Amino acid sequence: MNTIMDAIGIEIVEITKEKVTATMPVHGPTRQPYGLLHGGASVVLAETVASVGSMNLVDAETEAAVGLEINANHIRSVRDGNVTAVGKPLHIGRTTHIWEVKITDEATGKLVCVSRCTIAVIQK
Repeated sequence: MNTIMDAIGIEIVEITKEKVTATMPVHGPTRQPYGLLHGGASVVLAETVASVGSMNLVDAETEAAVGLEINANHIRSVRDGNVTAVGKPLHIGRTTHIWEVKITDEATGKLVCVSRCTIAVIQK
């Protein structure tokens, strides 16, 4: 596929009903001009995790899961290596899902970003 996941290197590692895990490299396409992980790349990673998680919970034949709202707090900078995002659902409703996504630096295990994403469940 030709998606933003491919463009910046997001890989889904695990998908269950309780958790989604994905990784992303900190490299040229995900860095801002000062050489640090771009906050926008972290937000893309968080929304990807939440959307994939919700798609795993809906009827894919008749429904789709799309981002409705997202916020993120950028806590620590990362210059290289990989980051790991773990998303867990906080609320699974008929028309909305809310996910908390924590992104950590694989090298140190320290929290880099925390995000909350609301996903809308829509009819196809």
